[in-house]
Amino acid sequence: MTAVIEKPANKPRPWTAPPRPAWEEEPSKAGLAGKGIALSFACLAILFPLWIVIVTSLSSRKTIDEAGGLVLVPKGITFIAYQELLSGGQVTRAAIISILVTLVGTLFSMAVSVLCAYGLSRSGSLGHRWILMTLLATMFFSAGLIPTYLLVQSLGLMDSYLALILPSAISVFNILVLRGFFMGISQELIDSARIDGAGDFRILQQIVMPLSRAVLAVITLFYAVGYWSAWFNASLYLNDQDMMPLQNVMIQLVQKQEAPVGLGQAIKTGQLSGLAVQMAVMVMALLPVAVLSPFVQRHFKKGMLTGAVKG
Repeated sequence: MTAVIEKPANKPRPWTAPPRPAWEEEPSKAGLAGKGIALSFACLAILFPLWIVIVTSLSSRKTIDEAGGLVLVPKGITFIAYQELLSGGQVTRAAIISILVTLVGTLFSMAVSVLCAYGLSRSGSLGHRWILMTLLATMFFSAGLIPTYLLVQSLGLMDSYLALILPSAISVFNILVLRGFFMGISQELIDSARIDGAGDFRILQQIVMPLSRAVLAVITLFYAVGYWSAWFNASLYLNDQDMMPLQNVMIQLVQKQEAPVGLGQAIKTGQLSGLAVQMAVMVMALLPVAVLSPFVQRHFKKGMLTGAVKG
């Protein structure tokens, strides 16, 4: 009768820090404590103003008047500012415009940037060196504001949503990052696809882009944040107030120091403060970036460093 030998269960190994290079010294306790204190102050400097903005937007007029302005300690929470803002009117329309411009602009910018970067990453493409030098020149030399304004005006883009997309649709830096990442993909993999009869568009769609999800996620976030936060093009090329995006409406609210017309009876009855409206609009402007950033954060190191170093 043979004895059955039980194999020990595979226990998860405890996490250990990666080995340090030989030239790097072990951190001292004072150094670790100093880093912890510095990081704590940095987090506090970022979160403290955000806390004040959120608490003030959720406070009633009475609480804001008692605090003399910005509220630090909440005394009752009310969502009346957000209810009035999202009930229709200028702010709701501006938020919808910002969302649509961000979605359309990001898709257009990513499509052009990916195609341009892939073409420049292939050394045998037609005129890729001259095109690359031209793009690099635009990073250091630009025509200026007045020629850009005259160009937009001559193209008939004034008072058009295309004026919010086309003048800033392409970032040469983002194209260079994508190009560096594409050049790091194995050439043998692309050559084998060509032997099987795949064309450039199929190689880009089925091989290059699936392998470049990290850098594509990072560049997409860069473009989306740029479109969402943009306000200068709207103030320059739009004259119709009904076409203004959310960032421009927020600037108008802060400069006027009062709530916009059409927020209902809440302001007249004293339930809503103009300061609460301003803070609520700021929260609405910051919310999409704050929500999307954590999902793309894990791609930052791989996407940015790999795309910037290779090529």
